[in-house]
Amino acid sequence: MFSGRTLLIATKHGKEAVLAPLFERSMGVRCVVPSDLNTDLLGTFTGEVERRGDPLSVARQKCQLALERVQADFALASEGSFGPHPTIGFVPAGDELVLLLDRHTGREFFARDITTETNFRAAWISRRAELESFLSDVKFPSHAVIMRPSKDSAQGIIKDILSFPSAWETYERLSAEAGGVWVETDMRAMHNPTRMKSIERAGQKLMDKILSACPSCQAPGFSVTAAHPGLPCAHCGLPTRSTRAFERICEVCRFSDEIP
Repeated sequence: MFSGRTLLIATKHGKEAVLAPLFERSMGVRCVVPSDLNTDLLGTFTGEVERRGDPLSVARQKCQLALERVQADFALASEGSFGPHPTIGFVPAGDELVLLLDRHTGREFFARDITTETNFRAAWISRRAELESFLSDVKFPSHAVIMRPSKDSAQGIIKDILSFPSAWETYERLSAEAGGVWVETDMRAMHNPTRMKSIERAGQKLMDKILSACPSCQAPGFSVTAAHPGLPCAHCGLPTRSTRAFERICEVCRFSDEIP
């Protein structure tokens, strides 16, 4: 189904570095990045453009933008979100979603990587010592940072800060005007190796999902769709809220099975 066909990677931030080798090696596709594809039109981490919609819908829009520019069979896109962990709460987390869209059938396949392995952080800095500590904590300069005059301002944002001389110069210039600077991690993939690893993990999960064929009709994407509670208690035998089985359902022929 996939071998020899073209897969567009809808990115302007270098995600093909981890996604293209993965999908070319395992699925036999030919990966192409459309030129001049501006995915920032759908939202930016720094707030100049508000993201409208959830990560899945935005990833879908990225795929559609790519397919409008280049005729291909498939498109692949990722969308990341950063903030408090969905269950732990006070721990910062990254949530990376990777989506593959089949232009001919309209089928979608997606997978997520939710991880606490992120350098996501931001702070108001008014002393050089504070900046030194912040940069050390966020793995600078292997991971870039962004500075702006205030937290809520979309004006005067300085991106692509990748060296200590650039960081000191930008801090001194902005703090001279505002008494300090708002510093945040640059979450764009090409400047954030930690995030790039999460994208790669999500891509691997997605590829494993796609390559799992339905036992009945051989359609790709036969994967877990639901978890059923009721695992018996080891002491009394009564059902608990813990998972008893995972259910898999084929989207094409509706064949299903359960995994204990």
